[in-house]
Amino acid sequence: MAATQTSIVLGRVADVRAKQSVRASGSAKAVPVVSKAQLKKSLSMRNSSFAPKMSVERSVKASAQSKQVLSVTSSATIEKSSAHGGKLVDLMAPEGEHAALIASCNAEMEMSDRNACDVELLSVGGFSPLTGFLNEEDYDSVVENMRLKDGLLFGLPIVLDTDDENIVVGSKVLLKYQGKPQAVMTVESKWLPNKAKEAKACYGTSSLEHPGVLMIATERSKYYIGGAVTGLNIPERDFPCETPAQVREQLPADKDVVAFQCRNPIHRAHYELFTRALDAPNVEPGSTVLVHPTCGPTQGDDISGDVRYKTYVVLKEETANPQVAWAYLPYSMHMAGPREAIQHMIIRKNYGCTHFIIGRDMAGSKSSLDGEDFYGAYDAQDLATKHSEELGVQVVPSLNLCYTEEEGYVTADVADEKNLTKKSLSGTKFRKALRGGEDIPEWFAFKSVVQVLRENI
Repeated sequence: MAATQTSIVLGRVADVRAKQSVRASGSAKAVPVVSKAQLKKSLSMRNSSFAPKMSVERSVKASAQSKQVLSVTSSATIEKSSAHGGKLVDLMAPEGEHAALIASCNAEMEMSDRNACDVELLSVGGFSPLTGFLNEEDYDSVVENMRLKDGLLFGLPIVLDTDDENIVVGSKVLLKYQGKPQAVMTVESKWLPNKAKEAKACYGTSSLEHPGVLMIATERSKYYIGGAVTGLNIPERDFPCETPAQVREQLPADKDVVAFQCRNPIHRAHYELFTRALDAPNVEPGSTVLVHPTCGPTQGDDISGDVRYKTYVVLKEETANPQVAWAYLPYSMHMAGPREAIQHMIIRKNYGCTHFIIGRDMAGSKSSLDGEDFYGAYDAQDLATKHSEELGVQVVPSLNLCYTEEEGYVTADVADEKNLTKKSLSGTKFRKALRGGEDIPEWFAFKSVVQVLRENI
């Protein structure tokens, strides 16, 4: 067992910016699903529009009208029914077995919000093919190689932490959340993790300036434990989180499904971005966008999951777009940049998606001291594209959109070429206007979303 390292390096290491998490992500060779020519075209669209300006009003009709999309096929055609590893896991026990499972436990643990999200995703198959928290061998393999010990790609380690000295290998632990039984875990492995190594490999830095590093250093307990999980109940929340099987039932079986991940309220630019993704050259006509926000813990200054959910509900009603499906993910964000992008792709594959939108600095974070980015703008896109075929999920690069007085939302390069008048509103000014009751331009935010935010923050 590796020597214990309980302290995290405080100083920022100079070479962690931009590329290090990519270097730490494993060396297996993978080829993108699209051809070289198509991939080049797709990636060139980081600053180009997939289609003419798409407003809320016309986006519903875009596919049925004159949408010119290149339908991409290859020898690695995506099987839409397959989960990561080949089988969608369901670890939920029948209700009639609950009493016996609870009675078999010789220890219990009250879980954090983050732990509860992980247990739920394990139980319902969101983390397929995992059947429990990683044991030490799988943990080491994921940290070092971004792969389970059997070689299957996996972005970040899924672990449970404890300070309880009495929990040992062989223990059966009743996992509770807010006092209610959620699952039973059979402990198969217990160890002292090298947290500095985990941080450097998974986040590209061991600096406490990174929120994910701060989390594993200060929130997680001394030991990690791994082992099989049997689900009992799903946490009670104000927002419903449908299981992968339930979401799959609502998605078209014969069309592409493009996943859009977010952790904030959706404004106009976001909506334009994910509806235009349906016009990407590697998305077939008539496809669906699954807006799949994470509603679990994120960064400390983010809007709470309950309030975010309320904004999504009113936006779904306001836009009423039949090409847009909505579901909510009980996932705890790590802000791990490129490796978290891989994790998101795996999860969305398990929920039935074939494509995944990745924008600039996806799941990225900034130093809590000087505001510097920990990752390069396209590190997540590059790593995701490298592993796209292996995962069976195609990457849709997001567009760099801006609003102009003359033509509404266009890509930044088009605005520059035409010398259009750009308009912008910083996050700071938006929050100030929100709290002060000032008018917020409709080109920036939906009225329904603004109203919910004003009532709840």
